Amino acid sequence: MSPLDFAYLADLLKQRSGLILTPDKEYLLESRLRPLIRSRGLTDFREFVSALRTGDRSLANDVVEAMTTNETSFFRDIKPFQLVRNVVLPALLAARTGTRQLRIWCAACSTGQEPYSLAMVLDDERARLDAWTWQIVATDIAPSVLTKAQNGLYSQFEVQRGLPTPMLLKHFAKAGDSWQLKDEIRRKVMFRTVNLLDDLRGLGRFDLIFLRNVLIYFDPDTKRAILDKVSHQLAADGFLFLGGAETVIGVTEAFEPVPDQRGIYRPTGATPIPPIMSKTAPPGLAGARA
Repeated sequence: MSPLDFAYLADLLKQRSGLILTPDKEYLLESRLRPLIRSRGLTDFREFVSALRTGDRSLANDVVEAMTTNETSFFRDIKPFQLVRNVVLPALLAARTGTRQLRIWCAACSTGQEPYSLAMVLDDERARLDAWTWQIVATDIAPSVLTKAQNGLYSQFEVQRGLPTPMLLKHFAKAGDSWQLKDEIRRKVMFRTVNLLDDLRGLGRFDLIFLRNVLIYFDPDTKRAILDKVSHQLAADGFLFLGGAETVIGVTEAFEPVPDQRGIYRPTGATPIPPIMSKTAPPGLAGARA
């Protein structure tokens, strides 16, 4: 791949997805795009970039989708789900007694394991959520991963990655060599194609937002722009979860960390969580019940 071809592809990805590719990531670009080149009947990157330069929007979308990192698993980094059950949910239940409604957004949801993990956590709290309505909106830039997510069909390998056996047996049914998520969980999650660089106002307001392990791929200006937009979609007393390697500190003043709770942020100036609600439960899925 020539330096000019790499520069063109890197610029296309930044403009369309915010993804930053430095020259040391050329190997990643080559490994992800070679199958796409072959599928289009092209011979090399020179022909591939020439086709992109003609304005082939379908091909450009395929490039973005091929380069989007889709690493995910059920209950990835278990701590956030413990915190949802034992810190966030009690705080929101106390604050929403008037409406008895909760809305959650999982951004960059990939093949659906994260929003379905949250749906299982809330379903297991049905006693506390009796007479409440709740919905999870899950978004991603790549339509193909959302199709898989909507199907709710996962391989044995995928369900073994982080999913406790009691939850597997309770919320899934065997489907040949795979596992099918039951309808009552799938119905709680609505999937939409959304680019975080676009206008997000159409999504509405949320009480809890998961924006985990996606900001690490953006430059500081893009991180700031996304977080500022996300701040307008979060309720004034809502909660934002970022990945373990991500932070709002030094990026935006729209959010501030929740004291003693790594990875949770709230709109700046939000009412503090009562001390009794800020204590986490023991290790594990924080009291997960089968």
